[in-house]
Amino acid sequence: METFSLYFVLFMIYSFMGWLMEVIVTLVKEHKFVNRGFLVGPYCPIYGYGCLLIILLLRKYESNLEVLFLMSIVICSILEYMTSLVMEKLFNARWWDYSDKKFNINGRVCLETMIPFGLLGTIIMYIVNPFYVNLLTKLPVIVLEILAVILLLVYVVDNIISFNVIKSVKDEIKIAKKDQTEEITKKIKQILARKSILHKRLIKAFPHIKSSDEILAELKKIIEVKKIKPKKSK
Repeated sequence: METFSLYFVLFMIYSFMGWLMEVIVTLVKEHKFVNRGFLVGPYCPIYGYGCLLIILLLRKYESNLEVLFLMSIVICSILEYMTSLVMEKLFNARWWDYSDKKFNINGRVCLETMIPFGLLGTIIMYIVNPFYVNLLTKLPVIVLEILAVILLLVYVVDNIISFNVIKSVKDEIKIAKKDQTEEITKKIKQILARKSILHKRLIKAFPHIKSSDEILAELKKIIEVKKIKPKKSK
């Protein structure tokens, strides 16, 4: 129980730090506050999972900076790719798309995000995690366990609420598909914007959300353009 409590509290800390980082980046780029992530609360679980995977799987590479850096990229990139894939399968929507970035893999991950993963992984292992572990292990066990239980309850409730909100995206996409227009994404945003505050927050958090069908249509257009593109004369 003590070990679980320690790692879960670490998970929530890193999830919050990831959310904070996303908010700051958005604030700098767009000059406005946006509550990033799928969940209502101030945390992005993908960062929590990523940090825990690095901590648990890469301990043996702690003495080798280069390997730690590369393995952090591999782990986080796989996590981001699989998260994008699973969310698209569950809700029939692409929540982020790097297709316009160079060196991307199916628009789910790209070199631009991979390098920061490596840097963050090394910082977590050498600086951040030792600090938080040292801090949390100084707490009485009962305090740590109570903190973990409270955070777990909040997290579970948040997931239930957020899942129901995100599920409505899939329902609205089904409705929008009946029109078979080229503006499916725009229609989804318009429909959700008329709903609750939580729905509006989701649109703000993921402004580039696209339906799976729209992405397939874009890929078909690219393929068709390449087919009809005239060959250069020798």
